[in-house]
Amino acid sequence: MQYPSRRCCTHPPFRLSYMRDMADRLRENIVLYGALFANVGIAIAKFIAAAISGSSSMLTEGVHSLVDSGNQILLLYGQAKAKRSPDTTHPFGYGRELYFWAFVVAILIFAVGAGVSIYEGWQHVTEPEPLRDPTINYVVLGIAALLEGTSWAIAVREFNAKRGASSWWQSIRRSKDPAGFIVLFEDSAALIGLGLAGAGVWASHHYADPRIDGVASIAIGLILAGVAALLAREAKGLLIGESADPAIISAVWEMLNRRPQISAVNHVRTIHTAPDA
Repeated sequence: MQYPSRRCCTHPPFRLSYMRDMADRLRENIVLYGALFANVGIAIAKFIAAAISGSSSMLTEGVHSLVDSGNQILLLYGQAKAKRSPDTTHPFGYGRELYFWAFVVAILIFAVGAGVSIYEGWQHVTEPEPLRDPTINYVVLGIAALLEGTSWAIAVREFNAKRGASSWWQSIRRSKDPAGFIVLFEDSAALIGLGLAGAGVWASHHYADPRIDGVASIAIGLILAGVAALLAREAKGLLIGESADPAIISAVWEMLNRRPQISAVNHVRTIHTAPDA
């Protein structure tokens, strides 16, 4: 007597489809995942270095990396929420929820990143601490520069692939996907901040004046405030509602103009309901 063969409960085609979906999702968010993993590791290393050396700018940089890590998590969360299907309450979908979280990220950079950096720097200027061995700071700054540089290179490569022949500034102004340019700005600010932190640590020991380290921390905070203001401006425009790319509007205009039933096209008004819709 033969019994029917027993099959696995997980069907191979389903398993392959799931793996392909996961691979596509990882490829789509490679900029965010790369920045997240880099910033978590860097933040831990910076806090350890700050505790050992007592450096204000290193503590500031640790807070900066911690805020950046939280920002990437918020953007990933926003992307997941934005992909929900349309319903009766939101017939055009939830795509613009990503723009809300991008605005929250800008506020966090300004309030937490810039605010803590400037406050911490001012504390070290008014109440300087004794200098300690800076070796650990240089080691951590070198590792951080390597990791941040890698994340920055990934962000630049992905942004260049999307911007085409447009200039950088035009592409940022016209971009409807805040995740790409937010990571680009964050990583650029992080690399500048690492340079300022290194210069502050070196100058503090070279001139035997710990207040210089505090000044470097304030400078890092001012850079973060500027980046936050720029990101908030772009996110606000997307949140309120921006039109489609001029090339798309022109193509729609021409398509309508060619129809004999239409005597004239007065205007074409568009709005983005999501980065790709």
